[in-house]
Amino acid sequence: MSLSSALRAGLIALFALAGLGLSSAAHADSGTVSLTIYKAGWFIGGSGGSGTLNFRGRRYALSTGGLDYGLVFGGSKTVLRGRVRNINRPSDVAGVYGAAGAGLAIGGGARAIVLTNQKGAVLELSGRQTGLMANADLSGLAITMR
Repeated sequence: MSLSSALRAGLIALFALAGLGLSSAAHADSGTVSLTIYKAGWFIGGSGGSGTLNFRGRRYALSTGGLDYGLVFGGSKTVLRGRVRNINRPSDVAGVYGAAGAGLAIGGGARAIVLTNQKGAVLELSGRQTGLMANADLSGLAITMR
């Protein structure tokens, strides 16, 4: 096989794979998510909570949990609502979402975040955080279906 034939075959394979990726993204759907997350910590923190996914006219119960590592002090309650994109089935929301962030909440404050999991689901959430919390940390949030 000559070099140009091998190059041509490689390019065809690359475009075919790219086309498969685009077709699955083109068929992906979106839904709405609401989460209530309680967070507390002293250097190492933890979070837990629950929520719902509304997808294709049905409601699905969600559970959340996670760890924070870095500068974490205090406790807070955060209520987030928003959209989830790039899912084909409800279980695509389940997974681990990671983020690095910093914030300060004394009494209350606004919160907005965009997260992506290993399946490609994208959460675009905003809401309100109440409590006393100071953080500059790396955090992971795991969402599971109940």
